[in-house]
Amino acid sequence: MTVLVTGAAGFVGFHSSLSLLKSGESVVGLDNLNDYYDPALKQARLSVLSEYPNFSFHRLDLAEHEAVMDLCLAERPGRILHLAAQAGVRYSLENPFAYARSNLVGFLAVLEAARALGTDLKHLVYASSSSVYGERSAVPFSEDDAAETPASLYAATKRADELMTASYCSLFGVPATGLRFFTVYGPWGRPDMAYWLFADAMLEGRPIKVFNNGEMERDFTYVDDIVEPLCRILNDCPERGRHAVYNIGGSSPVRLMDMIETLENALGCTAEKQMLPMQPGDVTRTFADTTRLQTDYGYAPQIPIEMGLKRFADWYREWRKRD
Repeated sequence: MTVLVTGAAGFVGFHSSLSLLKSGESVVGLDNLNDYYDPALKQARLSVLSEYPNFSFHRLDLAEHEAVMDLCLAERPGRILHLAAQAGVRYSLENPFAYARSNLVGFLAVLEAARALGTDLKHLVYASSSSVYGERSAVPFSEDDAAETPASLYAATKRADELMTASYCSLFGVPATGLRFFTVYGPWGRPDMAYWLFADAMLEGRPIKVFNNGEMERDFTYVDDIVEPLCRILNDCPERGRHAVYNIGGSSPVRLMDMIETLENALGCTAEKQMLPMQPGDVTRTFADTTRLQTDYGYAPQIPIEMGLKRFADWYREWRKRD
């Protein structure tokens, strides 16, 4: 059964596609290869995926909905893993229409394709975000909590995606599952993420920017602890019209200053810290309640941050050596 993976050249999309290919699945990858961050990283990921004969790739913007529909009707995937999105909280403050185009119009194109595939589509799994919870004092964050006060446009688009999906499930019988990711990190990651920015600055002897004076906590989740359950969920075939949403995170928040110290140890160097106030759109903490995912799919993250950041640091040193 063919799997369509949108955002296949992205961080989680690459790791998910690789896992699916290794298990023998046929993967059709889709990505627009934009320049939000270095396209060379995306091309390098695609080079790895292209070594598999059961992988094909289409460079396509999801907002071109007719082209997305044509591709889906030609390939007729049995499952769709929708990971493509315009990411980043701070970027949304200056480029709001990029989020409307990718996260709303592009997401709607995927939903319309899922609708058109009818009963041939066994499961649509899509990436949501912990950002939908906004700024909350009560922790951990539960799927039963109201998600009505997003702190950024990015968060608002992710919540809108959940609501649009709920309507398509109800109206057209699409079987769908949304996964609220909590701060995914690891090798082949995103250069706009704090751990990558910190590593780059530290290795070049530049100060790192520490927002909210370091008074922040994040539920860091190693990428393997995302991909393994994600692929198992994708292989599930829920009843038509079912829409479920799950938190997927490490359930072990780490103080920002502790993360920096762990990264210093992994890289073998000390960070010069530039302490700064809170950035608009940020939240002070994230913390996943994964009880629902544990109950339904036996979810149990395995990689502590010390191990995960060491794996990233080792990979990143090699990545920096490239020509």
